[in-house]
Amino acid sequence: MSGWLLILALLVLGGVLATLGDRLGSSVGKARLSLFNLRPRKTAVLITVLTGSLISAVSLGLMLAVSERLRVGLFELDGLQQKLRDGRTALDRSTAALGASQEALQRSASAQHLAEQGVVRAERGREQARQQLASVEVKAQRLRRELQPLQTQRQDLTRERDRLSREIKGRDQDIRSTEAELARVKQRIRAGEAELKGLETKLIALRRGDVVISSGQALATAKVALKRPGEARPVIEALLRQANQTAFERVLPGQPADSQILLVPRADIAKLEGLLGKGGSWVVSILSAANVLRGERQVLGFPDLRPNRAVIRQGDVMATTALEGDELSATQVRNRLNLLLTASFAKAQRQGSVADGVQFDVNLFNRLGRELSERPSGQSVKLEAVALRNSDTPDPIFLELRRVGGPSAAAQFQPRRP
Repeated sequence: MSGWLLILALLVLGGVLATLGDRLGSSVGKARLSLFNLRPRKTAVLITVLTGSLISAVSLGLMLAVSERLRVGLFELDGLQQKLRDGRTALDRSTAALGASQEALQRSASAQHLAEQGVVRAERGREQARQQLASVEVKAQRLRRELQPLQTQRQDLTRERDRLSREIKGRDQDIRSTEAELARVKQRIRAGEAELKGLETKLIALRRGDVVISSGQALATAKVALKRPGEARPVIEALLRQANQTAFERVLPGQPADSQILLVPRADIAKLEGLLGKGGSWVVSILSAANVLRGERQVLGFPDLRPNRAVIRQGDVMATTALEGDELSATQVRNRLNLLLTASFAKAQRQGSVADGVQFDVNLFNRLGRELSERPSGQSVKLEAVALRNSDTPDPIFLELRRVGGPSAAAQFQPRRP
């Protein structure tokens, strides 16, 4: 409304000033006045021009006095436009910084997931090392028990030899026979001592974690279904190269894999080529023939061939367990969940799977553990591990852990595709 009033005031004021200017010009013309030594007509024109200028000046002054927006637009427009450009530039930089921050957050989340998977693989490796350590200790104890009677027998034979030497010097043949038997016993003792020393060395290496490849460990695995017998040789060579690369990286980490350290008997390779040439779907693995320490220069291996078949069906219950009402601590719950996963993996191996473990979501595993440890005291819970998809002999095993019955009936573990 103030704008219309301003316009109306300007119109009225302009009309009034124009009328006054016209009357003043007419009066000056009639009176034939002269300013600045000008003719009366030119003096009248000058008065009219001054009146028009006064109209413009008064109109502009009135507008500037009444409208703050007009003053800002007239005197501060350039500064405001510069501030607007600066603000847009700062907004663009802030948007770019926000995008970079989001990308960094995504990379951090991916790195965290990889680290959690590495922890799970390291835990499986430690469990295998503990099992191997127990096996080696049992074998070492057995060899010590076998070595004890041999040492006693050596002492007895030594005493018998001395007695025979003193009493029957003429029986050289018997003495030589006894010495030969004694030599054989010594050889057996030395062999036993050497084997015991080797086992003790491996035992120490296992305790220090220097065994990087265990006996029977798969170095490379592939699912093979050939259409022609001639395709077997390239497939086997590619599998051997992959196994040699894996063995080199584990035994000699940090060194370029520029030589062959994996030794597989040619007869085994020829037999494998013949079997693959007959056609069918197979699972071929190159396995380590013995424990290998870090830094060794040779790895003995042998091929393992088995038919490829479906070993797990989607929805199969792999294992079940129960949490008692008094098992509420985080350690007890985690041990029970780990037992469930271990039992599932053992069943998959018994059914013919050659996968090196089971796959599950670590975040959901931790969340389920917290839920179970925070349940009311005295509440028993039944848990089961269910296969999420079909798996053939070499395929990975994806599991879903379910809480059967009670509140929060299921805690699903979604697999991550490799």
